[in-house]
Amino acid sequence: MKDYSAMTDAELVTAAKDDADAEGYLLKKYSRLVRKEIRFLFIVGADSDDLLQEGMIGLVKAIRGYEPEKYAVFSTFATICVRRQVRTAITSYNRKKHTPLNSYVSFYSEDGSGEISDIAGDSDFDNPENIVLAEEKRDEIFREIEEKLSSFEKKILELYLKGLSYSEISQETGKNEKSVNNALVRIRSKLKVLNEKGE
Repeated sequence: MKDYSAMTDAELVTAAKDDADAEGYLLKKYSRLVRKEIRFLFIVGADSDDLLQEGMIGLVKAIRGYEPEKYAVFSTFATICVRRQVRTAITSYNRKKHTPLNSYVSFYSEDGSGEISDIAGDSDFDNPENIVLAEEKRDEIFREIEEKLSSFEKKILELYLKGLSYSEISQETGKNEKSVNNALVRIRSKLKVLNEKGE
């Protein structure tokens, strides 16, 4: 049996073209990346399992479409593919509902790291003015989050957006999983209000 852990991502992608186990290894390796990406999206009325499925479809597309000599490192390419797949799914969801939900808001870790394109679409960055507007919107979101969430809730949100499970957040904060769940319910409620306010 091949030792996939000793292979680079580029080698794994090449192997995955003829080796289902290599593809499975990459899917497992980057499943947390998918979970982390979809957790930036607080969907109004959409199923998180559906988002996870769309994210994994994006990851499969990344594995099958990655060309080491043409693109950046695989993790960057995979992130782009996952985000685009999820955005496409959200757009499709909005069309089916026949109502513009403004159904997602992107949030960053507490230190403000992340891509501006999480707020504005990738196509918006040909125009410098759009970049400035996106930055202003991001700053406004963070100011409102700072005002609405307690210190504990901000910590829970930060860990959740990093892709940690309820169990891992519980261990990190010293709170039981029920407390973690209750905090996330409160956070979603508060963020939903912010999202509706911005519509």
